[in-house]
Amino acid sequence: MTTIDATNNPTAAQQPILFRIGSARGNVLYAMLLAVLVSFGGCGGPCPTESEKGAVAPAPAKDEAAASPGLITTETSLFDGKTLGDWAITNFGGQGEVVVKDGAIYMAAGHDMTGINWTGPLIRMNYEITLEAMRTEGSDFFCGLTFPFGDKPCSLILGGWGGSLCGLSNIDYYDAANNQTTRMISFENNKWYRVRLRVTPDKIEAWLDDEVLVNSNVKDRKVDIRIEVELSQPLGIATWQTGGAVRNIVVKPVTGGPLLPEDGFF
Repeated sequence: MTTIDATNNPTAAQQPILFRIGSARGNVLYAMLLAVLVSFGGCGGPCPTESEKGAVAPAPAKDEAAASPGLITTETSLFDGKTLGDWAITNFGGQGEVVVKDGAIYMAAGHDMTGINWTGPLIRMNYEITLEAMRTEGSDFFCGLTFPFGDKPCSLILGGWGGSLCGLSNIDYYDAANNQTTRMISFENNKWYRVRLRVTPDKIEAWLDDEVLVNSNVKDRKVDIRIEVELSQPLGIATWQTGGAVRNIVVKPVTGGPLLPEDGFF
């Protein structure tokens, strides 16, 4: 478009058509033409419909917690004794049958693993898990309890490596057979054992029938799991070529610190 100023006043022939309309009627036509051009060029793409113009975009979640599943904030039973509920059968491949009967979850021996993993509300630190576990057949671990330690997983193993080995897998990359939490316990088939696990920021503690099983100071240590139980995260129970059962699974928050003396690994 040619610029019009005091020193350069082009002739009518040189002026664009919009500037050659000088009458009142011409000015009206100019305004109408300009409105049509604006209406075509006002949207970079398809113009919104009236309903779209009035729509309100959903507000983003205020924080991560608001968009995540509920958290456990009080003592909570994770098993009603009748159905799996929020427990899912872990798809290890080759797993045995999982059934609920007589108030317990029974996991038949698999090739190699059978298990369940929790899909409901969760707590990741400062909590206790209590349950009862039983070996029904086989000679390896009948309760591999994978649990959250903050944003990391860890496992409490009962009866592994021939039927008697217990401990945490893993601490500083070493599993329950090769770290300072290793214990040997003689388990009987078809006998219920009471298990209690306490998780606080610096310590993982566990009891078996009220006897101290694990007293592990994990401050500044690497906590993780063996790859075999990867699918048990964040909370799961599994067996290895062994039949097992669990019942009375309860989780509760704890407000205090560790219960056992600060004497490192036990």
